[in-house]
Amino acid sequence: MFSKILIANRGEIACRVIKTARRLGIKTVAVFSDADRDALHVEMADESVHIGPAQAAQSYLVIDRIVEACRQTGAEAVHPGYGFLSEREAFPLALEAAGITFIGPNARAIAAMGDKIESKKAAAAANVSTVPGYLGIIDSPEKAVTIADEIGYPVMIKASAGGGGKGMRIAHSADEVAEGFARATSEAASSFGDDRVFVEKFITDPRHVEIQLIGDKHGNVVYLGERECSIQRRNQKVLEEAPSPLLDEATRRAMGEQSVALAKAVGYDSAGTVEFVAGQDRSFFFLEMNTRLQVEHPVTEMVTGLDLVELMIRVAAGERLPITQADVKLDGWAVESRVYAEDPTRGFLPSTGRLVTYRPPAEGRSGAATVRNDTGVYEGGEISIFYDPMIAKLVTHAPTRAEAIAAQSTALDAFAIEGIRHNIPFLSALMAHPRWRDGALSTGFIAEEFPDGFAEKAPEGEAASTIAAVAASIDHLLNERKRGISGQRRPNAVRFERERVVMLDAQAVPLTVEDGEGGGIVAAFGSGERIAVASTWTPGEPVWTGTVGGRVLSVQVRPVPNGVRLSGGAVAATARVYTRREAELAALMPEKVASGAGKALLCPMPGLVKSIAVSAGQDVKAGEPLAVVEAMKMENVLRAERDATIAKVVAKEGDSLAVDAVILEFA
Repeated sequence: MFSKILIANRGEIACRVIKTARRLGIKTVAVFSDADRDALHVEMADESVHIGPAQAAQSYLVIDRIVEACRQTGAEAVHPGYGFLSEREAFPLALEAAGITFIGPNARAIAAMGDKIESKKAAAAANVSTVPGYLGIIDSPEKAVTIADEIGYPVMIKASAGGGGKGMRIAHSADEVAEGFARATSEAASSFGDDRVFVEKFITDPRHVEIQLIGDKHGNVVYLGERECSIQRRNQKVLEEAPSPLLDEATRRAMGEQSVALAKAVGYDSAGTVEFVAGQDRSFFFLEMNTRLQVEHPVTEMVTGLDLVELMIRVAAGERLPITQADVKLDGWAVESRVYAEDPTRGFLPSTGRLVTYRPPAEGRSGAATVRNDTGVYEGGEISIFYDPMIAKLVTHAPTRAEAIAAQSTALDAFAIEGIRHNIPFLSALMAHPRWRDGALSTGFIAEEFPDGFAEKAPEGEAASTIAAVAASIDHLLNERKRGISGQRRPNAVRFERERVVMLDAQAVPLTVEDGEGGGIVAAFGSGERIAVASTWTPGEPVWTGTVGGRVLSVQVRPVPNGVRLSGGAVAATARVYTRREAELAALMPEKVASGAGKALLCPMPGLVKSIAVSAGQDVKAGEPLAVVEAMKMENVLRAERDATIAKVVAKEGDSLAVDAVILEFA
């Protein structure tokens, strides 16, 4: 067994590998760029080595710098994590030449299966059913259009060395192919150092199901069940679960055995994932093989009880797999939510900045469920513009799918993040969505269910009563604290009215506050409904946790002028608690109307200007590209919302802009 390993990665996956290495008694070395000097993985590791500037192409993607870091520290092996160099054939070859072990598959297997084009050729040679497409190199947008015309629309343009949704575009026309080719090749070059792309038919209404494999250097390969990753946005997975609600045992066995046969054909000897496009009728087609540990590996670990990082380290050290296929049993259900630094109310655009508050839910067992949070950030840390926007992976495990979803929903409500925008409200809405709960999934789920984008819903019915009761409880606590202020002129004469009106934005909820048992309250509504509310919450805490009507509840609390912003259970509202007379007066107050944004194109997120497509005096049509802004390795095309004339171009290529910075002005 190794005594010291280096992790050639950053963020949560580097922290994840360090945890297992520490448990095995193995010392760890972290590498870091200029942007990651104060990162969590650097703090957690036993040693750290600086490897270059913030841009990944000048640091995390430079093989020579990783090899030199190993030489400096005496690291005997390297775990690549996922992304960056994890699927580059040249990386294990360079490590081997330096006498360093690669904790991953052999270079021959990476060449055969890690490259998306070569893996399809290998699968076709093995008579594995594959999605129709063109497996050759495409060197121009014109050639891409010709191929797409022959295959038939829609098509998928994909980076050969890609993964994680980078370098991937769906095109429904020749124009979209040409533009998608340019974006995909550019993203592929910046993310993977390889701009090759291929084109394949895009299967409509598909599901994404993948098989987890683990092999050793003695010819043994087993499959560890499947994961369903159909809930995706922009080809990036958002929710994952294991097992899949689609598969039956026969289909699971068929997919698993086919995956193992394919892996053995190329001598695969580490953790890997075979991905399939599955039809609603349980038909499936080989899509690609990821020759690395997947982002979503925790759900497999939760249902199998296995540590995949430990198995990778052990087989890299030459040990045989400690399990056979007969030993693999799936226990319960696991659900994973990817918590991203992005604004779901603004088209999921990236959000960067300081994590003023970062309070994940408590990990461990709670009742029948278990909560796990894999992360690489900390309170006070920065979310950088240079890397993937993932903050954490929140995982829940329970005996049944319904219980795992319920536990996930509760955990999301208790996850407090401030300082940046994040997608927790969107994830909470997904957990409450009937179609998700029914398991009626497809990769088009988000586009179909949220065609107009996402906005937090106002509470209605029972949810409105619950949120109003929590608001009344918070207001009551604040009033009680006011009674205790010293030096009051007549403290015994201070009394607070019990009849209240809770304004949930524009919705008025009258209620009466009564003293409850144990210091709580009872909210009595005009309908006769009475809800007991109890909590140990204190002002300043970002999450209110307590019982409402006997049900345990977590609600996010954000102070606003004369009230609080409350969110939880997929609903949100600004709550202000008034006396009846105050409510009457508040209704007479004039509302401030926000002014228009002006005749300007604003940068929708912090980012780097990749290109400006127009010039001053130019006429543009609605839908025409104006600029391309890159943030967190994704290129975003900004288009004209209506016909206009460009009056002035303010920004230039290479500028780093803040959110809402002016890019250009219209006449």
